[in-house]
Amino acid sequence: MGAGSSTEAEREPLLAPSSAEAGSPPVNSRVYGRRWLVLTLFSLLALMQGMVWNFWGPIQNSAGHAFGFTKSDIAVLVLWGPVGFLPWFLFMWLMDKKGLRASLLLSAFFMLLGAALRSIPLTDKPLRRWLIHGGQLLNGLAGPTIMSAGPFLSTTWFAPDQRATATAVASLFGYLGGAASFVVGPLVVPAPNDTQAVTTAAVSDNTIRDRIQLVMYAELTAIAVLFAAVLLYFPSRPPMPPSVAAASQRLSYRSSICRLLSNLRFLMIALAYAVPTGVIAGWSGVLDMVLTPAKVSQVDAGWIGFWSTIGGCVFGVAMARFADSIRGMLKLILVLMLAGASLSSTWFTLTCLSRVTHLPSTAAILYTSCILVGIFINSSVPIFFELFIETVYPVPEGITCGVVTFLGNLVTGLLLFFLTFYCTELSWLNWCLTGSCLFSLVLILFFRESYDRLYLDVFVSV
Repeated sequence: MGAGSSTEAEREPLLAPSSAEAGSPPVNSRVYGRRWLVLTLFSLLALMQGMVWNFWGPIQNSAGHAFGFTKSDIAVLVLWGPVGFLPWFLFMWLMDKKGLRASLLLSAFFMLLGAALRSIPLTDKPLRRWLIHGGQLLNGLAGPTIMSAGPFLSTTWFAPDQRATATAVASLFGYLGGAASFVVGPLVVPAPNDTQAVTTAAVSDNTIRDRIQLVMYAELTAIAVLFAAVLLYFPSRPPMPPSVAAASQRLSYRSSICRLLSNLRFLMIALAYAVPTGVIAGWSGVLDMVLTPAKVSQVDAGWIGFWSTIGGCVFGVAMARFADSIRGMLKLILVLMLAGASLSSTWFTLTCLSRVTHLPSTAAILYTSCILVGIFINSSVPIFFELFIETVYPVPEGITCGVVTFLGNLVTGLLLFFLTFYCTELSWLNWCLTGSCLFSLVLILFFRESYDRLYLDVFVSV
């Protein structure tokens, strides 16, 4: 089906296999301790990119008072993240030709410029709003590298029994940044009113604006420090590769794109990834708006979003470590995760319609169901990435994950685009989330898995 599996010629390693005893690593491979520093710098950049992207959604009520933002404005500010993926092919080409350092430096520069632009303390509100929108767009332009390069980094620097774990850490730190913004924003920036009270706000708009400015200055400082660290030390690759697969011949950029677009198995699993992850990204970006009709305050909505994302990150790293220990189980893991996501999203959607379904709607139920949705969907991201790479190997990891993250952001962009027109009643967003999980589960059930990269590391290195 489609392009099928790779040929023997394409799997031929550039490093000669060892003639020593079976199971020994290639003689010219080596794992370096500095890989943890590289992973840390990349992950911290992903953390800050996620924090900046999700900055406005958790404080949408405060932003409305401070800058006059409407619900449509908040949706557009979140939308700039997916829009930044439109030139994804340029970043993937740069990563393929020049290595991860060049692509990451460019992305970090966009993040720094965007954070500086939106932090300029102008008193002219219209001009200030344009600068904030411009800063969010520049931060979105860092997304193609930040969200796609995790598997490329893990293959380049880590041994086969650590790859899924490294992919999970690099991929999920961006989600961790989004989770941090759910807490930092509502805790530092005071809400203009209490959604459960009818009293007027106890704080002035100037106080709210000053607190927002304080958070933006802090994020600008953190991004500047990380940009300097990457500039001083972030090699594209180690002196020697960590495995046979890391050193093997890969397809060219043009051949990779053609192969991906003609591989029906890849397109099938790409849709299974892009639809639920794209929907939950847009849904979580406006979670405060979704939960406001359920009488959930801005702070409580922030904590719900925080714990749902944190749970997904922790569970995702644990499942990736499990996948490293027991190989060849990626499809089964995804089936279990998506089944759990389908059940929990249905529970959350019906709970929000308690007037119709007569289901109990309490804070504990909203917390539990929403957190379970985040755990199951967000934790599936690194497992999806590993299965993508195994399915289409020897296509380079950065190109493969660049295509699928573009598709996911395309889904997010379409969802937020519709939200700018239909922002008064948001129950349709919950139904989109439930439908996306069920759709993905059906696709995964009919997907036929293969492990070409694992074959190379296990059998060719023997």
